[in-house]
Amino acid sequence: MIYVVMGVSGCGKSTVGKILGEKLSLPFYDADDYHFPENIKKMQNGSPLTDQQRKPWLTLLADKIKLWESSGGAVLACSALKQMYRDCLSSTTAGAVKFIYLKGDKDLLHSRLTNRGSHFMPEALLDSQLQTLEPPTEAITILIENSLEEIISQILKNLNS
Repeated sequence: MIYVVMGVSGCGKSTVGKILGEKLSLPFYDADDYHFPENIKKMQNGSPLTDQQRKPWLTLLADKIKLWESSGGAVLACSALKQMYRDCLSSTTAGAVKFIYLKGDKDLLHSRLTNRGSHFMPEALLDSQLQTLEPPTEAITILIENSLEEIISQILKNLNS
């Protein structure tokens, strides 16, 4: 099984994903590590990526997901903002991808982005991500205003039910 921890920038995907990977004894991967340099530069300059610019990245991730699933599973942190992105990510493995949506309000997300260290995604792109976001209908939805321990506990409880 591949668990994709998803949501907009600042929701805690990487932090939650790393801990979830440890709890499930699965390797953790961050989709940000697979972005092409030209896309990182564009985002650093405050420009959101188009669907066309995302496509090669999503296709690469879908191929990685197939590999990871055949190797026993993994946890992936990935924004996966639109349904078509999630469809692409799950296209190479029938039923083996589970999405975990970290949901938070704009003020909390903005505060987190302001306080986090170096990352190529500037806080100025939060509004663009929130506008692009198509909340998933088939995902475990977790509110991020809870403590990290509670977030992990809620995810594990949902996975075990």
